[in-house]
Amino acid sequence: MGLDGASILIVGGGSGIGFAVAEAARAEGAAVTIASTNKDKLVGAAERLDGAKWAVLDITDEKAVEAFFHSSGDFDHVVTTAGDWGSARRGPFVSIDMSEADALFQVRFWGAAILAKHAAWHLDDGGSITLTSGMSAFCPQKGSVMATAMAGSIEHLTYGLAVELAPIRVNAVFPGGVATEIFAGLPEEMRKTEEARFASQPLPRISRPEEVAQAYLYAMKATYTTGQVIKVDGGGELAG
Repeated sequence: MGLDGASILIVGGGSGIGFAVAEAARAEGAAVTIASTNKDKLVGAAERLDGAKWAVLDITDEKAVEAFFHSSGDFDHVVTTAGDWGSARRGPFVSIDMSEADALFQVRFWGAAILAKHAAWHLDDGGSITLTSGMSAFCPQKGSVMATAMAGSIEHLTYGLAVELAPIRVNAVFPGGVATEIFAGLPEEMRKTEEARFASQPLPRISRPEEVAQAYLYAMKATYTTGQVIKVDGGGELAG
């Protein structure tokens, strides 16, 4: 089943992976709505997407999410790539400020749960919800305890939702490193250090957003796929 004529909501679609998903879906004939909290990014992205709709939406605000779905109508697929790492992504666990660590879960976990709760009322049977996490769930690094825990929580949220919301399909994409605009904006020395981390994996480079986007298109189109975690990491998990 293709995406021609499908109605798709992509939260986080103003930039990065979300924009790449929106662009790929538009290329297949989908009607796309992109949403995030950043109006300026949305307006610019919608122009580049040639006809995409946009909406300012904070998925941590449940009343706002509920109101959005009531006014927007139904969708065939809902995707979220939204994320906010906050200030507690890295650092010694014994020194972490737990109030800051809580911020890690606000958008990526609670926002995803709120979005799924209200999207479920506006998706037909066989429609899909695709969440986003990261390979840190499976490849923890020293100093990233809470980021690893947050990433792992999306795996089990996906399993639970796939059972609860069936026959709506629920899957998640777990990318490794991705050269988004944020990555491109890092200082050169930091960027080179990050790139070096991927040199020993089977595909020895960081991914491009448009490569990762293909996993989301698969999740939307694969009508017999639900409750799956799709890892897109260039084989990084195999490299240890």
